[in-house]
Amino acid sequence: MASTPPRGQWSGQLGFILAAAGSAIGLGNIWRFPYSAGEGGGGLFVLIYLLFVLLIGVPVMFAELSVGRTTHRNPVGAFKALVPGSWWPLLGGVGVLTGFCILAFYSVVAGWTLGYLFSSFTGMLGNISTNEASSALFTSLIGNPGQAILLTAIFMVVTVVVVRGGVSSGIERMTTILMPILFVLLLVLAGRALTLDGGIDGLVYLFKPDFSELSMAVVMSALGQALFSLSLGMGAMITYGSYLSDEANLWKAGGSVAGFDTLIAILSGLIIFPALFSVGAEPTAGPGLVFVVLPTIFSSMPLGNIVAILFFMLLTIAALTSTVSLLEVVVSYFVDEKGWNRTRSAVTIGAGCLALAIPSALSQGALPSLSSGGIFGWDFLTLNNNIWGNYSLSIGAMLFCIFVGWKWGIPKFLEAVESAGDRRIPLPASRFVGILLRFVCPIAVLATLVYIVVTGSYF
Repeated sequence: MASTPPRGQWSGQLGFILAAAGSAIGLGNIWRFPYSAGEGGGGLFVLIYLLFVLLIGVPVMFAELSVGRTTHRNPVGAFKALVPGSWWPLLGGVGVLTGFCILAFYSVVAGWTLGYLFSSFTGMLGNISTNEASSALFTSLIGNPGQAILLTAIFMVVTVVVVRGGVSSGIERMTTILMPILFVLLLVLAGRALTLDGGIDGLVYLFKPDFSELSMAVVMSALGQALFSLSLGMGAMITYGSYLSDEANLWKAGGSVAGFDTLIAILSGLIIFPALFSVGAEPTAGPGLVFVVLPTIFSSMPLGNIVAILFFMLLTIAALTSTVSLLEVVVSYFVDEKGWNRTRSAVTIGAGCLALAIPSALSQGALPSLSSGGIFGWDFLTLNNNIWGNYSLSIGAMLFCIFVGWKWGIPKFLEAVESAGDRRIPLPASRFVGILLRFVCPIAVLATLVYIVVTGSYF
């Protein structure tokens, strides 16, 4: 095997926070969170989601970061270093495979955001005023095989270029530029939405819980959103944590990432729900909320086309920061374990991922055998989302909690988190985190998995 190339490292803690936040902040926050909140009754879903982020998401994220920072290896290499000669590296391998397969269908949806950005620049969205016209535009976009593949390819090429640039010169440089832009866009759009007539009603819907809406479906959806939103269960935070220096304050860095991720999700709700209520649109529109319902609202707004451009620019940036982290998980494995250089790894894996993405791109109407009902009642993209975005992520997160809580051990985990010296949290808080990782987190993730299997409901 060729000698292992030198590993990259974040230039500082801020670079890591922006990059890791970019990994977590993606379509899950700006597309999936609003429609999940809409289906879950608004404020009640948000309350349960925040609780799960704090009690489930944050401890698992700290655990992944500590494993990465302790070993300075990819997900497979990290388990090899901590428990050599065991089967645990297979869990890391599942994480790498999950990242690869999620990227293959995620890049297709990311391509849709790019298509809508182009449409907003050309003024096409300005002519959309009804749900029927908006649905026709969406169907035309995702059902055009050449266009769908081209948009996916463009997104994949940009992702490869960024990852090929390396940790500090590629990923960190990109996120240092794009994340502040994303945040400013969010604030501008949220401010605009809240000034719309009826916008305050959207604010009330988002933050006032209606406990009559409480159901197992809402609880499980909120838990699934918390896990998906923080990029847990596929080794992304292990990988990004592996590029941290041993002197970094992991409590502060990880807490900042979780805080930014949650804030972005809430801000996206502040954009979408006031806009919906300003025109009396239904907040329970599901996955079509962003791509079908919102374009009809932009056309009725003063300066609506500019708002549309800013919104889909925001969505595209969020998607890119996530596709970069997904590709980096796989690239880090081949760089660390196989001795490939970064260029060969990024280009080869990107090309392979694009090849796997093509069936998903064709599964939205272009090719009937891959489209709705063609495979076990699902289209190819939905099938992959269910396998990798639901089953694999849940199984990976659950087994990882078992590893940290019962195999590696809570004392070693806390020692790893606090290895920078006097970065300690109070003993009761440390014990509470340990209880969460050993008992609460794996049971909660297992409950999600059982719910999916029993009910056939997917997130």
